Amino acid sequence: MQLALVIPNFNHQAAIEKTLESLAELEFHCYLVDDGSNDETRHLLISLADKYSWITLLHHPFNRGKGAAVTTGLRAAYKDGYSHALQVDADGQHNLDDIPAMVARAEANPKALISGLPQYDESVPKSRFYARYLTHFWVWVETLSFDIQDSMCGFRVYPLAATEKLFLSQALGERMDFDIEVLVRLHWAGTEVIHLPTQVIYPEDGISHFQGLWDNLRISGMHTRLFFGMLKRLPQRFIKNNRDTHWSGVAERGSYWGIKLLAASYKLGGHWLCRAIMYPVIFYFFLTGRSAREASLTFLKQVKSYDPKQPQLQGNVDWRQSLKHFLAFGNAALDRIDAWCDRIQLSQVDFPNRALLADQLAAGQGAVLLVSHLGNLELCRAISVHQKRVKVNVMVLTENAENFNRVLKQLNPDSSLNLIQVTDLGPTTSMLLQQKIEEGELVVIAGDRTSSNTQGRVIYAPFMGKQAPFPQGPFILAGLLDCPVYLMFCLREQGRYRVHLETFSNTLKGPRKGRMQRLEDAVNNYSSRLEYYARREPLQWFNFFDFWRKDCEIQRTNFQGKDRTDK
Repeated sequence: MQLALVIPNFNHQAAIEKTLESLAELEFHCYLVDDGSNDETRHLLISLADKYSWITLLHHPFNRGKGAAVTTGLRAAYKDGYSHALQVDADGQHNLDDIPAMVARAEANPKALISGLPQYDESVPKSRFYARYLTHFWVWVETLSFDIQDSMCGFRVYPLAATEKLFLSQALGERMDFDIEVLVRLHWAGTEVIHLPTQVIYPEDGISHFQGLWDNLRISGMHTRLFFGMLKRLPQRFIKNNRDTHWSGVAERGSYWGIKLLAASYKLGGHWLCRAIMYPVIFYFFLTGRSAREASLTFLKQVKSYDPKQPQLQGNVDWRQSLKHFLAFGNAALDRIDAWCDRIQLSQVDFPNRALLADQLAAGQGAVLLVSHLGNLELCRAISVHQKRVKVNVMVLTENAENFNRVLKQLNPDSSLNLIQVTDLGPTTSMLLQQKIEEGELVVIAGDRTSSNTQGRVIYAPFMGKQAPFPQGPFILAGLLDCPVYLMFCLREQGRYRVHLETFSNTLKGPRKGRMQRLEDAVNNYSSRLEYYARREPLQWFNFFDFWRKDCEIQRTNFQGKDRTDK
C-alpha cells in the first residue's frame, strides 16, 4: 500500500501549520490543496510547502468548495502512483493520533474505505450534532442498509483505484455535499465502508465554511438525486445473486447497527416489539435474497420429493413455503437472543436424555457435541445439568455472523457460552480445544457446512437421496481430542424446544491405518441422523445455500480478494 495525505484548505490559517507539524513525523507525502484562499493564507501555504519537502501544494484560482479540493488532491495522488489517500481536514478537528490505527485498518482491508466514526465532546454545536442524524437517515434509505454509520466525517482513507473509477463515471458535488455523496456512490459500486471511532472537536477559534442556506439546499438536492438513484437500482438488488460464490464468501446480510437496533427493541419491548420490526426485515431479505430464496425452494422441494408425506409440506412447494422458511429463521433468531440472555429456562426445554451427559460432566470430563444448523444451536445452554454452569465452547468457522454474535456478546457478557471464531481447524485450534476438554468443558462443532478453505477435504454422503459434501475437519478434530462424542439437535416442536441427544462414539480416535474409512463411516452416520431430523422439521433447516453443490463447482474468493474457480 502506497499512502498519501490529502488536505483541503480554504483560509484556515490558525490550525494548518500546527496540523502539518503533527503530520511531519508520519513521513507521508502530502497533497495540500489551496482552494482559492486569500493572499495571507496563500502566502502561508507557500512558505509551509517550501519548509516541508514532503508537501506538494496545489492551487485553485478561485474557491470551488471542499469537495472540489478533495477531488483535486485524490486525483493527483492517484496520478502519481499512490494506492490510497488519507483525507485530513485543515481546521484541527481530527485526532491525528488515530492515523496509525486507520492506516493499519486500511492495510488489512485494502479495497475498503476507512472512515472515522466521530465521538464528540461538549464543543460540538448541538444544532449540527442533531442535524447529522437527518442525513444519516437518508443515507440509510439510499443504501438500503446501515453500513454507513456516519457519512459526514472528513477523516477517511480512500482506496484510490475505486475512487478514480467513480470520478470518471460520475460528476459529484463540489462543496459540503461531496463527503456524503462520494461515500454513498462508492457503497453502491461495492466498496466496503469500515468505521473507526475517533474523537472530533470543534476548536473555539475554528472557522466553518458551511453556508447554512445554500449548502442545505445542495445537500437536499443531492439526497433527492440519490433517492431516485436508489429507486433506479432497486430492481438490480431484487435480482442480486450469489450463486457462483461459496456460502462462506457471502457477506453477512445485516449491519451491526441494524442488528443492534433489533436487540435494543427486544430489550425495550420484548418479543412483541421485536417481531413488529423483524417481520418487515425478513420480508425484505426474502424479496432481495434471490440465492437464499432459491436454495430454500430447492431444499424444500427435495424434502418433499424424498418424503412425499411430510406434513409441513402439503401441496405444491412454492414461494409461500419458502416465506414460511424465512420467517422460521427470523423466529429462531429471537429465540437465540432469548437463550443467550437466559430467558429460556430449563423448565421450558424438554431434554429427555440429559443423563447421557450428566455423569460425564460430573466427573469433570469434557466432551464434543456434533451439531448442525438445524434448529437452535444456542440452546446448547440447556445442557446445564442440574442448574450447574457448564462452560460451552462453540466453534464458529466463518465471520458470516460476526455482527450478530457481537451483539449477543453485548447483551450478556457473562454468558457461559463461548464463541471461538476461527478460519480453519488447524493445530493451534486443536491444542486450544484439547485444553478445554481436559478442563471438563464442552466443545460444540457444526458438521454440516463446508467452508471456502475445505477444497479437497470433503466427504460425500447421501442426504435426502442425493450426494452432499460434508467437511472432514470437524470429524478429524473430534478424533484428535480423543473424548466421547455426542450428537445434539435442538428443535422447536409443538411450541416447546426439545433437545435430542445421542451418543455418537466413545472416541473417533484410532490407528492411522483405516483412518479414511473411519472418517467416511462417521460422516455417513452423521448425515443419516441429520437427514432424519431435517425431515421431521424441514422449516428449521437454516442452510440457505445449495447444500448438494459439489465443491469443485464453486467459485471462491481467496484472502487477497482475487476470484478463482477451483477445478
